[in-house]
Formats: sequence, C-alpha cells, structure tokens
Amino acid sequence: MQQIAYRGTPHDPMAPPLELTHVTVGYPDGRRHHALEDITFRLEATEQVAVVGPNGAGKSTLFKLIAGILKPDQGSVAMYGNKPDQHVCIAYVPQRSTVDWSFPATVADVVMMGRTRQIGLFRRPGHRDRAIVQAALERVGAADLADKQIGELSGGQQQRAFIARALAQEAELILLDEPLSGLDVPSQEAIFEILADLRRDAVTLMVATHDLGVAVEHFDRVMLLNTRLIAFERGEDVLTPENLLRAYGGHVPLPGAAPA
Repeated sequence: MQQIAYRGTPHDPMAPPLELTHVTVGYPDGRRHHALEDITFRLEATEQVAVVGPNGAGKSTLFKLIAGILKPDQGSVAMYGNKPDQHVCIAYVPQRSTVDWSFPATVADVVMMGRTRQIGLFRRPGHRDRAIVQAALERVGAADLADKQIGELSGGQQQRAFIARALAQEAELILLDEPLSGLDVPSQEAIFEILADLRRDAVTLMVATHDLGVAVEHFDRVMLLNTRLIAFERGEDVLTPENLLRAYGGHVPLPGAAPA
C-alpha cells in the first residue's frame, strides 16, 4: 500500500485517522484485572468525539494508550495505519490536576514544547518554529499571555495554552482529558469555540468529560465507556436509560449534570 507523508509522518491514505482493534490493557499493580477490555472502534477524519463514563472507567487509560504512553496487552492501535509511537502528530493534553504548575516556564515556553519532536532534542527553534508558536497563541486568544508564567494563569487560560501547544505541534489528533473541569461557563464557551474551529485544520478530536449534556450538545458522537465500550454513536442514541444503567449502575447521572 502506498503511503504519503503528512506533517512529517507516514500515512496510509486508505486507513482511518484512528482505529483500535480488540484492545485490552491490564493494571500494572494487579488491583483490577483490566483497565480496558476488548475495545474496538474507529474514528473518521475531523470527527469530534466525547468520551464519557464513571470515574475509573478507563478514559485516561484510553488516551494514554492512543498517545503511545501505554502499550496494549492485547490488540492493536493504529493511526493512519501506523503505531502511535511512530507519530509526532498525536497531542495529549492531560487533566490539569496532574500538571506541576510550579514549573518555571512561560506560556510561550510551554507552547514551544509542542515543537520539540519537530525540531529535535538538540536543535534550537528557528524562525518558522517561533512563527508557528505565535500563530498558535493568536489562534486561542492567548498572544498577550506569552510572557506570563504558566502557573499564574487561570484554569481557562492554562487550558488555552495547552491547546496552543497542540496546535504548535501540528497535531492531527488531539486528546483532551477533562479540559472543562473547574472552568466557569464563559471559559468553557471559549474552549468550545476554539475546538469547533479546529475542523478547518483537518484535526480529529477526542475529549473526556463528565458532563453528559455537553457531550450530546457539542460533539458528533459520544463514546460511553466503563472498562468495555458500551456504546459509540450519536449522543441521543448512546445516552439511553439502559446504556446509562450499564455504565453507571445505580448512580445514573442526568444529562447535563456531572456524576458525583
């Protein structure tokens, strides 16, 4: 099969942007048998998907698996026909609660980190790299924050900076783990505007969220996960009483409300 190089990465033009086939991942400490079990799905180009499920359902594990941070015990993960660790164009934005915000870096420094794999470890950023970083900051409305320390920003500003880092990376697949957590409504709306605008860059998007109403309103499809893939369709077809009971047990959240 002929391959093309897109943003520096080999792609199979007949393959989907992301495909998981019978993927199973165990917990390294053995506290549970599986973090994910027999997961199979594929995404379409430019699709925007919400991933929902209770705490401990495997959402963060799924994202780390796609990003190449974790390896499957069984099954396969492919992006345009290649393993995730062969790609520089997968951007993973973890939960803000897991980030060390005391690290002494400016917003511009953080966004430039997105260029590291494009530049190489021992090369200095060039004019094009700096231009890409500036454009990414402008794109998310954070150009005026470039010289601020990342730890001084509000939650919404920090999230915009991390999305800018993904844009500077020239990512084709962006994984956002709970990007709306702790944000007020205006900050959430600003994030949604940025995410909707990513379609014109042919970016495919996966967002983990606890808000079922947000999942239905803002995303093309909703993936309901609890170790296994329970449903993956349009939000209205996924968040049925039967599916929610399978995912959440007796603690079924109402759409529009985050589960306790």
